[in-house]
Amino acid sequence: MKIMKKTILFLFITVFIGCNNPISWKNYDESDEIRLSKSNDNKRMQFKLIQSKYDVKNDWFKNINKDLIEFSEKEYNFLKPLIIEKSIPKIQTSILDGKLTYEKLVLFYLYRIKSIEFNKNQYLNSIISINQNIIKEAREKDKTKPESIYSLHGIPVLLKDNINYEGLATTAGSFALNNNISKNAFVVDKLKENGALILGKTNLSEWAYYFCNNCPSGYSALGGQTLNPYGRKIFDSGGSSSGSGVAISANFSSVSLGSETSGSILSPSSANSIVGLKPTIGLVSRSGIVPISSTLDTSGPMTKNVIDNAIVLKAISGFDQNDFMSVNSTDIDLESILDSSLKGKRFGVFNEFLNDSLYSNAINKIEKLGGTIVKFNPPQINFNGFRKILDYDMKNDLPIYFKNNNISFKGVRDIVEFNKEDSLNRAPYGQGIFESIISDSTKFDEISSIKTRIKTEGKKYFNTAIKKHKLDAIISINNYHAGYAAGAYYPCLTIPMGYNKNGKPFNLTFISESFTENKLLQIGYAFEKETGLRVNPF
Repeated sequence: MKIMKKTILFLFITVFIGCNNPISWKNYDESDEIRLSKSNDNKRMQFKLIQSKYDVKNDWFKNINKDLIEFSEKEYNFLKPLIIEKSIPKIQTSILDGKLTYEKLVLFYLYRIKSIEFNKNQYLNSIISINQNIIKEAREKDKTKPESIYSLHGIPVLLKDNINYEGLATTAGSFALNNNISKNAFVVDKLKENGALILGKTNLSEWAYYFCNNCPSGYSALGGQTLNPYGRKIFDSGGSSSGSGVAISANFSSVSLGSETSGSILSPSSANSIVGLKPTIGLVSRSGIVPISSTLDTSGPMTKNVIDNAIVLKAISGFDQNDFMSVNSTDIDLESILDSSLKGKRFGVFNEFLNDSLYSNAINKIEKLGGTIVKFNPPQINFNGFRKILDYDMKNDLPIYFKNNNISFKGVRDIVEFNKEDSLNRAPYGQGIFESIISDSTKFDEISSIKTRIKTEGKKYFNTAIKKHKLDAIISINNYHAGYAAGAYYPCLTIPMGYNKNGKPFNLTFISESFTENKLLQIGYAFEKETGLRVNPF
């Protein structure tokens, strides 16, 4: 009976993927799935909704179905070895060798997105919108070849849907911003200057996970509940850059951009077994990105491997006069990354994590590869008031974003009132964080003092060991120390380190001092080269 069920499911999926007729999405009765989720031990996996109540999926392909119909299952399967899990350099090599075109690359990703996201048994809710001009733009890129295999020329990129792209609405996952068409964010202009193609927008934890209390990560009113490909409705997708993490893990695009205030790149990268880099504040512009905190926000690359991460970071770094935190970028030296090793590097490891088998195995591997391991216990610090920074900044920063982008809402209070008009669909988990922002009465002098203390204490947390033992990096797990790194303005690079007995992914996270991204990428590349621990979820 089990074999028969598996055979029927396989045939269904095969027929679905091989169908060359336009397929529309129709919401189905998910009540049984909702009921089943209540038994999950993780309360944040106990869903109220999975599918979006807003019909966004059927808009994804409305102008490109014709081209997609002509792309066959045979072509899809033929191209798989050239694209699935392949790095930018390998894809560009296939382009230069004449085995692949940018048009075919884009069609492959679109076909794969539709095959999985329109399948009731496989969908991940990782996408919110698709660039309707993407195929035309890919054809234009095919008229020239990349100057280097490390080029972004013709490479499709997905953007977290809080990053402005003038070709699509920037919604932050909220129905309130459904019609927000705004000029490109600085990072998008940088991507395009380097030849990248904007494939579409990814789902996210609504308002970058600073909207509702204790709600599932990866949920937004427009995108529905993002699901983890390693365990749909079982494992957390991570947040807030949930869709970016899931989409890249599922091979829906070559690379993506996420954003982080505290853990929003590190968490979904770890949950989906991909590489994520949270840069030093100021290295990557925030202008044109829906804000939480002008003190702590940043954007960063999310990729399947380290070299792609470096390529994207190099492209998007640069001084932006419209971002008061922006600095002249630190050069990312690809050659030094490719030639790197762990020999002679010194790493601080947390004593409290050494009982974790994945962590200890990774540390042992680093030691065998020539790294020096220093065990330590971090100092006690005073991080009280961290959330007050976010509340204060969002109350003040969001109105500026609205004004700069000609949005009629004036601030957080307007969004809360708008959602109350249809709270079941617009805010099924409530608006607890937004409501607390409205009621927050912290004054400028108090918040300035908190910001100074948080930065000092964050640096102390890491520097006590870094300075004493002359460390190149401190090694954490997933996003466990994201808040401390955010407070210190320290960059973090997270890399797959394996899976537990249930198949849940975990990442190793390297943390170092400000503007040491190149060193972190060197370390990450050397570790990845020798371990290769990422496994394709499909």
